[in-house]
Amino acid sequence: MARYGTEHKEATRRRIVKSAGRRLKKDGLDGSGVTTLMADAGLTNGAFYAHFASKDALIAATITDQLQEQQALLRQLADEPDGFARFVRAYLSPEHRDDAESGCPSGALLDEVARSSPEIRRAYSAGILGVADDLATLMAPGAPGTGRRQALGCIAILVGTLQLARAIDDPQDSETVLAEGVRAISALLATPEH
Repeated sequence: MARYGTEHKEATRRRIVKSAGRRLKKDGLDGSGVTTLMADAGLTNGAFYAHFASKDALIAATITDQLQEQQALLRQLADEPDGFARFVRAYLSPEHRDDAESGCPSGALLDEVARSSPEIRRAYSAGILGVADDLATLMAPGAPGTGRRQALGCIAILVGTLQLARAIDDPQDSETVLAEGVRAISALLATPEH
């Protein structure tokens, strides 16, 4: 039986993590078993343990990957003068609201992460603090070190607004929630820190 090299194993692991990211955001952390997650990657569940010690390890790796993608986006936007405003408008848009599968892991999974294993919570905590640091740079390019607290407040508004907008069934009321989230972030940035 032929053995695959390290590069093939890493490429397969990345494929599993990427497809798991979409599935977990669509169906939730408990919404799919290992068999479904592996099938999404085009593999059998027999191959699972060659890549992950447990489903929690896969979820932790997936959350880390998803938040690193968000950090990469924030870094790209840092080169644009209106990067922060563009990020907020895109995050609190009807398109993002309606596409949890391709969107932010926090907006789709935060309530479940809070009730999950320490391994998953550690991965999320490390990842979201990295996102906060990159968001702070985007919010205040001249003084990113002083902005983590404000960035965490901004993340709380963004994620809470998105989750509430997704939960409300009336489209007009849902869009009002999104617009109020944008207004709340503007107010947060206009308020001097204490």
